[in-house]
Amino acid sequence: KEAMPEKVYKFIHNSDKNADLMVILFDQGMAEDGTMKALDTMNTKLSKQCFVSGMASVINDTRNLSKKEVPIYVLIAVVLCLIVLMVTLDSAFVPFLFLISIGMAVVYNLGTNMIQGQISYVTQALAAVLQLGVTMDYSIFLWHSYEEQQRVFGQDNKDAMAHAISKTFLSIAGSSTTTIAGFIALCFMSFRIGLDLGVVMAKGVLFGLISCVTILPSLILVFDPIVRKTNHKVIMPDLGRTANWIVKHCYVFFVIFLILAVPAFYGQAHTKVYYDLAGKLPDSMKSKQANEKMNEDFKMGATSIIIADSSLSAEKSDKMISEIEDLKGIKLAMSVDSLTGPMIPSDVIPDDIRDELKSGDKQLMIVTSDYATATSKVNRQCTQIEKIIKKYDKSAMLIGEAPCTKDLVNITNSDFNRVNAVSIIIVFFIILISFRSISIPIILVAVIEFAIYINMGIPYYTNTTLPFIASIVIGTIQLGSTVDYAILMTNRYKTNRYNGIDKKEAITDALRGSISSIIASALTFFGATFGVALYSDIDMISSLCTLMARGAIISMLVVIFLLPSMFMIFDKVIIHTSAGFINKNAVNTKTIKA
Repeated sequence: KEAMPEKVYKFIHNSDKNADLMVILFDQGMAEDGTMKALDTMNTKLSKQCFVSGMASVINDTRNLSKKEVPIYVLIAVVLCLIVLMVTLDSAFVPFLFLISIGMAVVYNLGTNMIQGQISYVTQALAAVLQLGVTMDYSIFLWHSYEEQQRVFGQDNKDAMAHAISKTFLSIAGSSTTTIAGFIALCFMSFRIGLDLGVVMAKGVLFGLISCVTILPSLILVFDPIVRKTNHKVIMPDLGRTANWIVKHCYVFFVIFLILAVPAFYGQAHTKVYYDLAGKLPDSMKSKQANEKMNEDFKMGATSIIIADSSLSAEKSDKMISEIEDLKGIKLAMSVDSLTGPMIPSDVIPDDIRDELKSGDKQLMIVTSDYATATSKVNRQCTQIEKIIKKYDKSAMLIGEAPCTKDLVNITNSDFNRVNAVSIIIVFFIILISFRSISIPIILVAVIEFAIYINMGIPYYTNTTLPFIASIVIGTIQLGSTVDYAILMTNRYKTNRYNGIDKKEAITDALRGSISSIIASALTFFGATFGVALYSDIDMISSLCTLMARGAIISMLVVIFLLPSMFMIFDKVIIHTSAGFINKNAVNTKTIKA
């Protein structure tokens, strides 16, 4: 106490609260396994009066909570998907075969994650649930195709399945390509989580596709007797009859969605995001309790570290620290030199502490602010500190939670724009190549992007603040996962027009033939994510699942009600800017008559 500067002693000791502050430096990064193990050991040895705060503690608590919740996420997703499939399919046993097939694909996907070395806890928590949600529609499409082929081949199940696989493969391969493209776009994020989630989910979709055309057909054929015995009438009403009514009122729906576009675009542009992930943790978590206790006893805001050249003279070091202390909102700024001062020799500092603060060609300096992390005040303060330290040492760096969060704020918008642009471009060209059309990709992407704007605009009107990561990834996930609904209807519309059916009937039949599959696919995606959104105590996971569940329903509604309107309005443009829409025989007939 006697050898320590008074300001430093007052900073680490609160006599009124009978509390002392200790600083712990780890050998590894704050999210590394060694740091997590050290924290777990500390928590088992410390008494109830001791609290461990800081970002490393937050990450450790979040990771442990995530590990505990993941099995429940999967259980909830499986149960809700089973309910949806029981209602939308005509067999009580087939849904279990779907889940076995997808479950094996999930195991293959999670097993191959070892190639990446390590993945984020968010990716680990969402991988199984998200893979279940986005690949279930492949199984639904195969089952519907198999039933159609059974009516052609009768009792010859093997031939029926062979033709079902042949007819379904190109369709689901095209759908999976757009989904994979959406996840690949996440790899263009500046954050590592984008690469993690993108690669893991792209693999997951690929494994889901392979499983759908190899494992699932085998299961259906092997268990055919049980499948037959458990057949039942589809519980969900036949919504194909509504197709006539929807197409009849297509222009009304077009006007309605045109009106909705204004509040959707405005809401999306003004939806608020937060960057302080620790502040949204459950109150029961020890790290949050520790942060609140530290703030209560020591009135501490963000703590940052300056890494400076160890050759910086004591005089310059003191001047730099003095300038930082003069900034508004600085609670304490400290270096090795300021810790002792000119009247006290540096030898009084124990060697192990001195080596931690000043070693080799670098030294550490600690800065504590009155302002909380992720606030505009602390962001401005970080900018001011960076200017000061660069004045004394060009190589100096300011690191820590506050400067890191400040960088997040600066790059979030650019990441959002980059990821969305990449996903739109990739999906656009995939659809362009698949349909050999200029107009179709514009219409399909526009329809799903409109659904995304509605989804992202709702939080503004419900006064909900989203985690920054959700605002970046949801657009590309929703685009890649739900554009399949539009592709399914477009394929039927294209076939009808090529066969010479007139515009209105072609669109009505396309909607009638695809509406059940679209609803089943959307509801399974909704079921896989909605329950997790309600259950999860981790706000980032809960928010992502809420957006995905709501996005699936919104995309479903937009495709069912708006896409037929777009086809009705732009039919002439579509058939003249796309290959395979005009009946060649009809063209030849017209030519002969002429």
